[in-house]
Parts: sequence; structure tokens; C-alpha cells
Amino acid sequence: MQTTISDVHMMPAASAVERLDVAAPTARQAVAPMQLELFRQMEPLESEWRRLDADNLNSLHQSYDWCAAWVKTHGHPLAILRGRQDGETCFILPMEVVRTNMIRVAQFIGARFANINTGLFSEKFRAQGLQPSPQDFVERVTKALQGQADLVSLQNIPLEWRGDKHPFSALPVLEHQNHAFQLPLYPDFNRTIAQLNAKRRRKKFRNQQRKLEAVGGYEHIVASTDKEKSTLIERFFYQKAVRFKALGLPNVFHPPETQAFFRLLLERDSGGVDVPLQLHALRLKGEHEGKIAAIAGLSRKGDHVICQFGSIDEELVPEASPGEFLFWLVIEQASLDGAAIFDFGVGDQDYKRRWCTVETVQHDVLLPISAPGRLAAIAQRGVTRTKAVIKGNPQLYALIQRLRAHADEDPTLATGTDD
Repeated sequence: MQTTISDVHMMPAASAVERLDVAAPTARQAVAPMQLELFRQMEPLESEWRRLDADNLNSLHQSYDWCAAWVKTHGHPLAILRGRQDGETCFILPMEVVRTNMIRVAQFIGARFANINTGLFSEKFRAQGLQPSPQDFVERVTKALQGQADLVSLQNIPLEWRGDKHPFSALPVLEHQNHAFQLPLYPDFNRTIAQLNAKRRRKKFRNQQRKLEAVGGYEHIVASTDKEKSTLIERFFYQKAVRFKALGLPNVFHPPETQAFFRLLLERDSGGVDVPLQLHALRLKGEHEGKIAAIAGLSRKGDHVICQFGSIDEELVPEASPGEFLFWLVIEQASLDGAAIFDFGVGDQDYKRRWCTVETVQHDVLLPISAPGRLAAIAQRGVTRTKAVIKGNPQLYALIQRLRAHADEDPTLATGTDD
């Protein structure tokens, strides 16, 4: 159901979309007028959504399949904004509304487990930016979401990504407390490793390999059958539960809906190069025959590979650092498969800095919709700045990091959770 209105009114709860017709532009405006629509369902947008998905600069975390899996398993109310110009979709902001301390927050769908967020923009819209002005854009979004949310909180947005400027760079933004870390890849793996301390890297890899061979060897496996996927994801959940319990930290992978989300992503593997989630593992031979020493969950869109999560069995060959060893194997494979970026995601850890040559600063956009939302925005800015101060103090941050014992040997990469 779609209804056109001239002034923004509350729509019945059953309505799937609201449309806000923006007044015709003045002669001085260089772009066509924008039509902004609010959707409460994904399905009417699927064809346009997938078209924008094809743009390599739009994040995997805003892809249709990723968002659909989250919506199906979590069921939060949706507040999806579509912008159109000249009859063509120029952007989609896939948001859901969650309650945080009685505040209705519109955020990216599945933001809890997202390493990089961009929204979905056409190349033309990215080039022209927020026309006729950023303030005009904010007013339209605010008007569209009145009565639906108190605050728009869009986090982990890189304002500069792969040489492209994000349209939201013109908005008031707040630097996110966590940065993201990437390693550029080349078809020649020697060139990839040459960006690091190649001699030391290779020596460490050979030492780890010898230790694994001494207990009977190993296999690098990629789950391809339903049984393999089910076995590995259950093993990952178990290893993470053990790890979080040992650290005295809440297990972000424990909720049934979260586990169902990742299982559903595994089902959406179409067998092509692009994949929402693929499980890699280090399986041992010999005296530990068949046991899984380390697991990594990878996503790929275009030439961008993201490590979504990882785990290890701390009782199996810890002297060989199986998590670190698996990273070598998956990065080497990604290089050979034509990927251009291996992304370790958000969160500052020593092992990421050892692997990565690029550090990406991300930002948050906070747009208050109501009076409670304005107060919540002030509070959120304070919390973010406090976390940034802590992480900018090496001594204080080191103290907090000690709670994550042996972090270098456990590349957990719990996406979006390194608070």
C-alpha cells in the first residue's frame, strides 16, 4: 500500500510506505527535486535495492540478503527511506527502529554486527552530494520519521572510502571510537606480504607450520555442504561461549535470534564469488584427527573481503597460534582469488595492526527527531567521546584490554562489538 501526501501526517500502522513530495526546486538548484519515501517493508524495494547492491562502494552490510536475514530473525519495526530523482532511486537507507532506554532509535538494520556502513547510494547521487543543502536533507529525514523514531543513529560510516567521498560527509558527524583496519591485496601474494615485515612474517608462518606438522598436520577447509556449514557454525558458537565465559564477558553470539541470523546467512550462499558468509577452518590431523583448532567467518562483495568473526580452541596446539595461522591461509587465498582488500573490521587489536597497513576512521551521524531524541543524542555523543579518550590513553586502554586476555591468540572479531 502506498499513499501520497503533501504534508507529513501519521500513517496507519498497516501502511507499508509513506511518501513526502518535496516542493519543486528553484532555478538556482542544479539537480532535480527529490521525492522521499518511508517504507516499513523490504519487499517492495527489492529490485531497486539489488541494483544499488551491485555498486562495489555500497557496503555488504546494507545488501538486500544481509538485511533480509536480520529482519527475518529479529523482527524489529522497519523505517527504510528511499530517495528518488527523475523517477530513479538515488539512495536507500535501510533502517530498523529499536528501543534503547525508552528511546526509539532508527539505526542501520543489523548495526550490532556491522563492520562498515555506507547506506545505498547511486554513483550520481554520491557525486552531487546532499542537494540543495545538507540542512534541507536533514529536515526532510526528520519530517519523514516524526512519530516513528526519536533519534536517527547511523554508525560506523567511513567518510572517505576507496577514494570516494560519502554524501554524509557534509553532515555534522562524530568520530566513532573504533577505527577499522584493512590490508590491500595483490594477485601476487609475495607483493601482499611485502607490505608487512615479509621476512619475519614468513619465518613465523614456517614455525607455526612445523608445530602443526609435528602433531600430524592440518587442513584448511571451507564449508560447502549444509552439514559442514551446520557443524562449523555450531562449533564456532561453542568456542565463543567458552572464550567469553573465561573472560567474564557477555556472549554477544548467545541470543537465539543472533545465531539464527548467521545460520540464515550461510543458507544464502549462491555459490558465486560474492557470499554473505563463508566459514573457513583449520582442521587437524594425526593425534587431533578431525578437531577444529580455529574458525573464521568471511564475507565477500566484489573485491572486498570482510572477516566477520573468528574463534579458536584454546586447548588445541596453542603453541602454533592456530588463529593467526588461519589468517595467513585465508588472506593468501583471498589474494589468489582476486580480492583487493582484506578487512579485519572495527576494533583496535595488536594482531590487526600487525596484519594491516590501512586504518580507516569511521563516523556516526546523529539526527534528533524529538525532544527525548535530542537528549539521547547529547548523551550518546558524551559516551562516544569518553570511549575515544579511553582508547587514546595507552595506559588506560591497556588496562581495559587486559580483560581480553590473550587477545592476539583469539581473533574474535565480534563485529561491531568492540566497545
